[in-house]
Amino acid sequence: MKYVFILGRALFALIFIVKPLEHFCPHMIKHADKMGVPMAGFLVPFWGLLAFIGGLSILLGYRAKIGAWLLILFLLPTTIFMHSFWNEDASFSFMMNSLCFWKNISMLGAALMITYTGSGPCSLKSAD
Repeated sequence: MKYVFILGRALFALIFIVKPLEHFCPHMIKHADKMGVPMAGFLVPFWGLLAFIGGLSILLGYRAKIGAWLLILFLLPTTIFMHSFWNEDASFSFMMNSLCFWKNISMLGAALMITYTGSGPCSLKSAD
């Protein structure tokens, strides 16, 4: 059963390792600025780095509780600023932002569980 936990940890962390690379692209910064993110030129890469470090921490199982808190710090403003589906009309944009909002809420739940359980078996540091 410990391998199921490791697989879950890896699958959860994967999005936070792959997607933050986009936070350094000008189009992502411009989109965030358009969505009303203050100081987008600084905050978007900063939050991307935070998400990457948090995801890597959980993947490796090294200080996963701290990594999960970093992901929570990333997910809260991202969910509210970037996926405010309530500001959209009944369109494709509404549907996509609604989907991403609830996906992020789900990931917040998983990150909160990791803040309690820690990294689990087969980690670089099991005792967080």
